[in-house]
Amino acid sequence: MPFTTRPVIIGTHGVVAAGHYLAAQAGLRMLEAGGNAIDAGVATGFALAVLKPQDNGIAGESPILLYSAERGQAFAINGNGTAPRAATIAHLKKLGIKEWIPGDGFLPAVVPAMVDAYVTALAAFGALTLAEVIAPALELAESGFAVYPELHGAIVANLPRWKERYPTTIPVYAPGGKAPKVGERLVQSDWAETFSLLVEAERKAARRGRVAALRAARDVFYRGEIARHIVQFARDAEVMDASGRAHSCLLTTEDFAAYSARVEPTVATDYRGLTVHKCNTWCQGPVFLQQLNLLEGFDLAAMRQNSADHIHTVIECAKLAFADREAYYGDPQFVDVPLRRLLSKEYADKRRKLVDPKRASREDRPGKGSPSKLRPGTGTPEKEGRASPLSDWPTQACGDTTQLDAVDRWGNMISITPSGGWFSASPVIPGLGFPLGTRGQMFSLDPAHPNRLQPGKRPRSTLTPSLVTKDGGPWMVFGTPGGDAQDQWTLQFFLNYVDFGMDLQEAIDAPNFHSLHFRNSFYPRAVRPGVMACEGRLPESVRAELESRGHTVEVQGDWVNGQVVAVRFDPETGLISGAASPRGVSYCVGW
Repeated sequence: MPFTTRPVIIGTHGVVAAGHYLAAQAGLRMLEAGGNAIDAGVATGFALAVLKPQDNGIAGESPILLYSAERGQAFAINGNGTAPRAATIAHLKKLGIKEWIPGDGFLPAVVPAMVDAYVTALAAFGALTLAEVIAPALELAESGFAVYPELHGAIVANLPRWKERYPTTIPVYAPGGKAPKVGERLVQSDWAETFSLLVEAERKAARRGRVAALRAARDVFYRGEIARHIVQFARDAEVMDASGRAHSCLLTTEDFAAYSARVEPTVATDYRGLTVHKCNTWCQGPVFLQQLNLLEGFDLAAMRQNSADHIHTVIECAKLAFADREAYYGDPQFVDVPLRRLLSKEYADKRRKLVDPKRASREDRPGKGSPSKLRPGTGTPEKEGRASPLSDWPTQACGDTTQLDAVDRWGNMISITPSGGWFSASPVIPGLGFPLGTRGQMFSLDPAHPNRLQPGKRPRSTLTPSLVTKDGGPWMVFGTPGGDAQDQWTLQFFLNYVDFGMDLQEAIDAPNFHSLHFRNSFYPRAVRPGVMACEGRLPESVRAELESRGHTVEVQGDWVNGQVVAVRFDPETGLISGAASPRGVSYCVGW
């Protein structure tokens, strides 16, 4: 029997799984109050911004996938921020930024997307007010919550940086210059005041109707007091970043006023009778679909799960798919991405022939026709393989991502991957209580690259929620933090469940692995040809066999990679099941 750490949670009214147990409870409160899964998801998202400031914040991003039971359709909400109008390749070159945009400070800031993404989801698909869904987050910020080990470790690791570069962060997360102990209460009163500004704006506009009131609340953030406060602080100050220079922010109030989250169609592929949906190429989501198309031609079920044959096949297909990500993906509003070709079964059939069952590839092999000259090379030894937004700081000091998924009894589903706005990468804005995001580091300064920096453009992020339908109806939502590994760890969970017949918790708990072969999306954009990493629970004999096939295998901790959460809807029984990784403080609750 496969190992499992927790039972699968099963409910009849709804299930919420999230990167923190209190956030999952916040979402469940919405279901108990008569809200739907979208209300639950947004409430969970706001709560996560408060509970996991090392992993996300409201000045970050929130790509969303959802299924509307009323409309019988899946949708994506483009919750990525846009580059400032002043952000051009030429301008950054004048500032001395020659190769990669730094991952910290003010220079990589894009327009914060999270608030508008959540309001857009509520306005189009929710049932409750902003005041109702934001109430748990406001309570957590105002009254506080207990510091947990992961948060404590991040504060301790970042404290020297804050003292050196971000003094405005210290009063919030390390009062008196000391990190709070595990179990101590952390209060974020300025953040509570920011939430209160949104709620008050909604209340004043309530007579105009729920949707208009929601829009009035978001306008305070993007066209009112909050936008002005952010811009004044970030443009008047200069902050040292990884480039070795101090820079101020390029964002203006005009950039904020022009921003809008977008409701879009999903992109999808079919796999063994299921339709898997992802966001478009403004994130890395379609790389999951390309991997599925490649793997569909292999009899995975005939391979032993996590055998050398299984892992080798998945890794080699990942290399091909991620090569295309690097060569083709970018904001489709700015570049023509040949997505129809990349997601076609015929294209996968041709690419699959490149997989050698006995030998690991070490070269970069995107499909023909790539416009980019950007190719993997060898990073310097001290930078190779670090999946961190910061080049000169300990790994535990670097921001990550979180995840939430929710399903209700009517079959509404939502999956969100909130990230950015980490307290490790930019100073807290006094009076508002949160830092700016640094997602702009993911842009390329290669003028020929589809992900090249352009004003108003969204950087291709790693954030990638997942949603699955069957015969047009709701089936599953899932996701994980993890940067470039997100669409590798979630792929393994999905294959464990679909191809290897594990239950949700077994599929999450299984030891995982990922490729580091392609260029990392975060500064300093390291590349490690032929290298793969795995959790230490993978048998030594399997690791040895992979090495014999040409893989360079790095063994990491036994329970360190990914925090997958998932919720599954069964239309035949009406039962909703969910599970959450034990790697961290993720949890799943049901009703």
